Amino acid sequence: MTRTRIERVRAAVGIACLALQQIEDDLSADDVDQEELAAILRELIEDTDPPGGFIPALAQMVTVAARRAEQIEPDRDGDASCPLYEAAALITDNAGMRLIWAARALHPQGDI
Repeated sequence: MTRTRIERVRAAVGIACLALQQIEDDLSADDVDQEELAAILRELIEDTDPPGGFIPALAQMVTVAARRAEQIEPDRDGDASCPLYEAAALITDNAGMRLIWAARALHPQGDI
C-alpha cells in the first residue's frame, strides 16, 4: 500500500466533501426556487462534458474499483467485485434516475 496514494485519495475526498458542502449550502438558500432547484439537480447528472456529471462520475469510479477488485481478489469469486458493480449500477439506475424525475417534477420545461 502506497502511503502517498492513500494521502492523495484522502485529500481528494476532502475536496469532494467541501464541494458537496457548497452544493448543500446552495440548496439550502432561502431564494432557491423550483426552477433553480431543478437546474441544480440536473447539474449533478448532466452529460454535457465527460465524464457526464457527478452521479455518472461516481458510478464510473466505483466501476473502476470493481474492475481492480476483480483482478486482485484472492479466489476471483466476486466477493469483492460483485457488490462494487452492483453499487455502481444502483448509483446510476436509482440515484441518477430519481434526480432526473425530481428535476422534471420541479421544472418539466427542460434545462434553463
